[in-house]
Amino acid sequence: MVSGREQYIQFDLGQEKYAIHISEVLEIIKMPEISSIPNAGVFVKGVISLREAVVPVISLSRVLGMEESSYTKLTRIVIVPYKEENIGVIVDRVDKVTTFSDIQPFPNHARGGYGVNLYALGLLDDTIVGILKLNHILDIVR
Repeated sequence: MVSGREQYIQFDLGQEKYAIHISEVLEIIKMPEISSIPNAGVFVKGVISLREAVVPVISLSRVLGMEESSYTKLTRIVIVPYKEENIGVIVDRVDKVTTFSDIQPFPNHARGGYGVNLYALGLLDDTIVGILKLNHILDIVR
């Protein structure tokens, strides 16, 4: 399956590289102060105020079963639409907007564990990037 001209936002979580389709991204913001929510789910870090709207923020690392990195000046929140609201997704670093030279479906025999959250694998030079099924991930969290 060849990618063509589809654009993706590529980002880092720990040592891993992931991407989501650019159409799934409303905006990318620097890490603001996050207000905690009592009794929130394990993946929910809290909420932020974004242009007079309250936006829940989740830890994508936690959702994918990874250890969370400490926040740095490169940590970003990717704002994405989900059903009737917007949700912020914390990533360690937004790398770039990219197109992949080739996109292969994620192998069925490897779908256990966090593989259920991957739509495909994007190939870029010598790098393999996991393309996430973002709506599937948000369905789990919400």
